[in-house]
Formats: sequence, structure tokens, C-alpha cells
Amino acid sequence: MANEKPIQLSPNSLNLFLECPHCFWLDKNLGIKRPPPYPYALNSAVDSLLKEEFDTYRAKNLPHPLLKENGIKARLFPNQKLLNQWRNNLAGIRYFDEVLQATLFGAVDDVLEFSDSKIAPLDYKSTGSTAANVYDRFQLQLDTYTFLMEKNGYKTPRKGYLAFYIVDKSRGFIDRLPFRKEIVEIETNPSDIYAIFQDAVKCLREPTPPEHSQDCLFKKWLDGAKKFN
Repeated sequence: MANEKPIQLSPNSLNLFLECPHCFWLDKNLGIKRPPPYPYALNSAVDSLLKEEFDTYRAKNLPHPLLKENGIKARLFPNQKLLNQWRNNLAGIRYFDEVLQATLFGAVDDVLEFSDSKIAPLDYKSTGSTAANVYDRFQLQLDTYTFLMEKNGYKTPRKGYLAFYIVDKSRGFIDRLPFRKEIVEIETNPSDIYAIFQDAVKCLREPTPPEHSQDCLFKKWLDGAKKFN
């Protein structure tokens, strides 16, 4: 069997599997990873600061201005201890499947709670782009969080939220980085997540990796490099 160690997959893992099962197999089974992108240290710093800010409103049981300004009738999930666990990259919100003998987990940024006790994921996104672009991987991320919440016994509105903090380049710098804030509501559909999870686990348990996806940029790079060998 290709993978003897416990299988634990995240939304990023599922996204890699959908992009290229060959790269996914190498990453999870052999630790051979794609070359890493340029480190987004500024994005990580903004993410940490936003968690502090949202937690301050949570501790005071106050609505966050971003929610009020956008008419979102929900409060910040009040259980800080549980949220800290769900945020932890080594823990997260988890689901172990007895049939697959594998775990799916995700580290959420934040959670909203509605008056009917339903909860929904809230993810922070900071960007230097001029617009709040919703990529397919964001949809997959929110779909997976919804799946995990429901598997953990919570009811959801089948919605997720992306809080975009967009650098406002029109206002200059002057020792501060101004942001324009937007929040986007996304309809979530967790119905395909289990099938993707199942296929990804099956892929990892194959003795050899599958073929690269035809659109895989790393395959194209390798094919180009072979011409000079």
C-alpha cells in the first residue's frame, strides 16, 4: 500500500488533488512538494491582526462593524476556546470517516452564528488586487468548512462569507497601509465534498502515482526541461 501513515486532508489538499492528482500523490506519499510560492508574510500578518480585532469584539459581545455595515444579521461565534481549536492548523475542525479510515479537517479563520443557532464560516482575505476576486479554491474551502460543521453536528445556512481587505492604492502610503473592506456572501454546497475526499484517499492508496493533469503547469515545466537533457 502506498500510504501506511494516517491520511489527513485539508481543503488545500483537496484543491491540489483536483488540480493535479500526480502532484498530490507525490506531496502526500513521498513529501515531494511543488516549489513553494513567494512567502506571503504580509498576508499572514494581516490575518493575525484581524483575528485579534475580531476577538476583541467577540470578548465584548459587540457586533463587528463590517457585519453591521453589510446588513449581516449574525454575531461572532461566542465560544472562543472552541474557535481557537478550530483555527489551529494542527487541530482544526475535524471529521474522521470510519469507512475510509481517513480524516478531513480545516482551520477556519472565524465563524458566524445566526439567531436560529446555525453557524457559517468566515474567512479573511487580504489582497493587493483592485477587486474582491472569488476563486474556485475559495468556494472549495467554504464548501469543505460547511461539510465539516455539519458532520460535527451543527446546522448551517449553507452559506459562507469572505471578508476582503483590499489595499487602497489611491490613498498613498504615509506609514500606513489603507484598506478597502468588502464582505462577500457565498452559497455553499457540501454535497460533492465527500466524493472528492473519497477519490483523494483512493488516489493516495494506489501503489504508483496517476498521470499529471494536462493543465498542470509543473508538468509543462518538466516537459520543457526534458528537452535540454
